[in-house]
Amino acid sequence: MTDQAPKTSLGETLAERLPRRYRAELRFRAAGLGAVISAVAILLVLILSIVSEGLPAFTVHQLVLPVSLERELVDQEGDGTEASLRRGRYSAVLQNAMREEFPEVSGRRELRALFGLYTPLNSTRLMDEVLADPALVGSTHVFRMPIADELDLYLKGRLVQDRILPTTGTLGMSEQGGVVLASSSTNAFADLAEEMRRSIELEADRLLLRAESSRRAMDVAGEDERDRLASDAARAQRQAEALLDAARAETGWIELEGELPSILVDADGHTMKLSALSVDGRQVRGAYLLGSGNVEVAQNWSLYVVDTPETRRRVSDQVIAWTRALEDRGRIQRGFNHYLFANADSREPELAGVRGALFGSILTMIITMFLSVPIGVFTALYLEEYAPKNRFTDMIEVNINNLAAVPSIVFGLLGLAVFINAFGLPRSTPIVGGLVLSLMTLPTVIISTRAALKAVPPSIRQAALAVGASKTQTVFHHVLPLAAPGILTGSIIGLAQALGETAPLLMIGMVAFIADAPSLGLEGFSQPATVMPVQIFLWSDAAERAFEARTAAAILVLLALMIGFNALAIYLRRRFERRW
Repeated sequence: MTDQAPKTSLGETLAERLPRRYRAELRFRAAGLGAVISAVAILLVLILSIVSEGLPAFTVHQLVLPVSLERELVDQEGDGTEASLRRGRYSAVLQNAMREEFPEVSGRRELRALFGLYTPLNSTRLMDEVLADPALVGSTHVFRMPIADELDLYLKGRLVQDRILPTTGTLGMSEQGGVVLASSSTNAFADLAEEMRRSIELEADRLLLRAESSRRAMDVAGEDERDRLASDAARAQRQAEALLDAARAETGWIELEGELPSILVDADGHTMKLSALSVDGRQVRGAYLLGSGNVEVAQNWSLYVVDTPETRRRVSDQVIAWTRALEDRGRIQRGFNHYLFANADSREPELAGVRGALFGSILTMIITMFLSVPIGVFTALYLEEYAPKNRFTDMIEVNINNLAAVPSIVFGLLGLAVFINAFGLPRSTPIVGGLVLSLMTLPTVIISTRAALKAVPPSIRQAALAVGASKTQTVFHHVLPLAAPGILTGSIIGLAQALGETAPLLMIGMVAFIADAPSLGLEGFSQPATVMPVQIFLWSDAAERAFEARTAAAILVLLALMIGFNALAIYLRRRFERRW
């Protein structure tokens, strides 16, 4: 009895613990799987956000204009020489082409707005095309140029909230004294008038809240401040009451004033902006933005509503009317944004590209690769295969391991002090950037190379030495080829890390604005340049909204380069990998 009791108790204890152990293991596996899924989900969200923001930058809307290259404007000397063609008035050529599209535009302010549909820097591009083909002088040439960055965002639907409303019946338009009156055969504007009523009531409610807030602030304000608040409250109250009276009127007109959407009517090549709607929804009043005269009966007409008020956007209703007219005429076409890869940096977002930064990164990585990889590999070979094990080599190994953990900006400070201040090398050049990144990459190459050499079995060395090979022959004919996959993998990963570095390059002046791409020859190593990470940093700090998409696009280009480097490392490792 006493011998069997403990056995029964032990069996019951194991039977109770085993399910708990299985449950604990399942919880651990579930936690690990959840961590992996969370990491992948976060990565996907990051990539999708960058892709969604950057994809619009890979397309661009271009103005396709027939420009008349009159000889008196383009070749002022009349001899067709390069010097004469460079003195041509190409800005006037582009302006004449825009005037031909909209001959009714005559005022100075209107012309300035019209010529703002493109950047004046395109005149230089037109000059380059004429210099490349002087036979164009005296002919009509179809010239393509990117539309202004704000208008490009507008056409991509990323600048304003807008919509096109359905219409019924026919429309007649008559102009008298600059005021246009349009009448519909049906009450086509009734829904729009009701919508404007609600918008006016909301604006009135906002003013009433503002008046109430000013009255409450009067209780704790000083005497001078109290008078100002009282005046502000009274003015807001009057404006709100006037708006409410207008919105609740059963006859007359609903005036479109203040922070209300812009409403445009397009009919037979005419565009008018509404300033008032009749309460019954049959008539509207406004002014022409495009065209003039009367329209007897328009069968096909449209209502275009820009919900973003004109005071809250940088593109006016007049510019929108011109842009939509050019698009309807086929003068604006959307296509691949080759400027992103053909141009260097620019103050104008529509002309800014990554070519300069891409060339700078290539030249910088060439310096980095030809310095860090050979020096790192031979250093690792010496330390692993030849160096005696003593305190001196131990100190070197400790320092190499510590250098791998040093912040990258420290290497930038070292490069600034040594290469620029001490040696006098030029700032913001690929040669200095390559030297700095080489110092940063060396510890990674050395450590990965030593790990690859240690992975080679000692029997390989012993067999080579046993058949009479020297130490050097053993290392270079047997050990090094077998360790090459690991060495290549570590070196490529180190170079990919250097490709994405920003902080050390900022310290040596590669943050400068570079408008021309460096050449890919030997002279390019000493020419001013920037690199992809620094270009991304500069664009992310730019004020223009169009640079947001270009920043994301540049990130995608950089990610593609780094993924390519890592894919090459994986391929080489699998191609030459040996299993022992």
